[in-house]
Amino acid sequence: MRTQSMDTSPEAERVQIELLRKASPAKKFGLVNSLSRTMIEASRRNLRRLHPDISEEDLALLFIELNYGKELSEHVRADLARRHKDERT
Repeated sequence: MRTQSMDTSPEAERVQIELLRKASPAKKFGLVNSLSRTMIEASRRNLRRLHPDISEEDLALLFIELNYGKELSEHVRADLARRHKDERT
């Protein structure tokens, strides 16, 4: 059997797959949630490294644009502008 990962032995991968099969839905969700959060944090850190001078708000909008599309990013930007305007009045 060829493994999915170049740095994992077939036996280790077999054990990992068996553990995942036996895991409860809650455990599987926790693993997926943790991986998702880790990847989002890594992506945001990389964006911060690439754009050290932009605001946190602009960083969040850039993240949205790159991961969910320009249309959603523009909607969020417009909503944030409306909220900022409401806060000033």
